[in-house]
Amino acid sequence: MVPSNGITLGVFCAGPETGPAVVLCHGFPELAYSWRFQIPALAAAGYRVLAPDMRGFGHSDRPASVSDYGLQDLCLDVTGVLDHFGITQSVVVGHDWGGAVAWALPLRHPDRVRGVAGINTPFTPRNPRYRPMESFARKFGDEMYIVQFQTPGVADELFARDCTATMRFFMRRSRYSAEQFAHAPKAVRSLNLLRALEQGNADLWASESVVSDEAIAVFARAFERTGFTGGINWYRNMDRNWETSADLPQHISQPALMIMAENDVVLPPSAADGMETYVPNLTRHLVKNCGHWTQQEHPDEVNRVLLDWLATLN
Repeated sequence: MVPSNGITLGVFCAGPETGPAVVLCHGFPELAYSWRFQIPALAAAGYRVLAPDMRGFGHSDRPASVSDYGLQDLCLDVTGVLDHFGITQSVVVGHDWGGAVAWALPLRHPDRVRGVAGINTPFTPRNPRYRPMESFARKFGDEMYIVQFQTPGVADELFARDCTATMRFFMRRSRYSAEQFAHAPKAVRSLNLLRALEQGNADLWASESVVSDEAIAVFARAFERTGFTGGINWYRNMDRNWETSADLPQHISQPALMIMAENDVVLPPSAADGMETYVPNLTRHLVKNCGHWTQQEHPDEVNRVLLDWLATLN
């Protein structure tokens, strides 16, 4: 357990203490356990691996206030972990929401970041015109899950009714490629995940599980203890993050890696188009036949790409 930024985080550590540091930031609804295939591979290659249960998840603290889950605090959580271990700089790797943290760190704390990698989540420059919730509603409609997450308590309660069923619902392969999704039925394109879960209609947009029953049980036990509110509160700060980032630079000079997944319908490969304008030192890799849970669905390929890229930084 590591004190950081006024809270306590559960951090899983591996590898030699003198090795180059790599911080792994997970997304929603996940845990540091989501990196279970990457942690030993990176440690065996000589890296000092730090994988926190992010704020609101797992063994880490879950502050009560929604405003405590903004990107400003999430980034300070990571730098606080580095401070605790006496680490000046680190490579930061993030998936899903962890990717948003990873890309925000070199903007907010550039001196602490040696390199940055996003899995599925690209760097997206701040849209000066539209707030995120307005953008999501314009693109997907008001039934889109991120828009629905803004209503207090609704998704929290639904997901917590049966944590095993919820994790089985999420941890599945996409039935559509990102290209096919554009022509899918409206009930699918609206991304109303709450209705799909409540009505048992996951088959509309997803197919078989990407993780084992054992992994589902690990996730479910954790969320049975913590609930989902902490993680959902990250989404409830998206407009606030937009407000507090108006003066931040929109250029990342550090070496960067973008791992895209062919069949991620929410974060499709096309979402990373034009990244080089803002992240000029960028390496790209596309994982084919892969949905959203990339490092769990294709761990060997992700490990190889990560290690090859990390080797270029040494």
